[in-house]
Amino acid sequence: MDYIKDRGYVDVGVDDTFVPMDFQQKDGKLVGYDVDLANTVFKLYGIKISFQTIDWSMNTTELRNGTIDVIWNGFSKTPAREAKVNSSKTYLDIIALKKNHINSVKDMQNKTLGAQSGSSGYNDVMDYPKVLAARIKDHSPILYDSFSNTFIDLNAGQIDGLLIDSSYANYYISRQRHPERFTEIDSSFPKEQFGVGTRRSDVTLQQKIDRGLDILAKNGTLARINHKWFGDKAQSPLLRK
Repeated sequence: MDYIKDRGYVDVGVDDTFVPMDFQQKDGKLVGYDVDLANTVFKLYGIKISFQTIDWSMNTTELRNGTIDVIWNGFSKTPAREAKVNSSKTYLDIIALKKNHINSVKDMQNKTLGAQSGSSGYNDVMDYPKVLAARIKDHSPILYDSFSNTFIDLNAGQIDGLLIDSSYANYYISRQRHPERFTEIDSSFPKEQFGVGTRRSDVTLQQKIDRGLDILAKNGTLARINHKWFGDKAQSPLLRK
């Protein structure tokens, strides 16, 4: 933390295609829920942010190697990650087109499922094979570098469904011309929470982030950011112990 304060900025690793958490607008500007939240927290300490786009499948490696200082991008807690970094969890849903007649996990029998490479969704598919892997075609999802590409293939009929966190699903569907064409299905995976990933040795940095989030929760800033990105039904996707 002292090094970051002396340097004047913190390197934050993101997947810049992860709508609505961190994503690029047409003009190239990085925006999103986590962008607003991270900027607001570090502003409390007079620290600017340098957002770094990373290969999401290498997120913990980038953190441990010192390429970035923090992962702030809908980062989910998994046993493998927990052994390496501090983190927490998020909810997962299945999203599909209604015309595919997928209304439950059982309906994914012999269907193609898309997931992001390196995501907690993919890990859950493989860690809990009886939930989805045993049902879907080839017993493994089709992997994509970004969720943007999975939605393109879903709309084009190249995949039957995709595993995605509910925050992204709700944001995407609400902005479609015909949102009624889509359906969301509870995946039955263990419930998770979004968190901020830091190196296990960076105790002070983690404490500063936690304190910042507590301040934002108490003064109403967190609620305003939630409403901005998730509307009237907004509940913070970042839930901490």
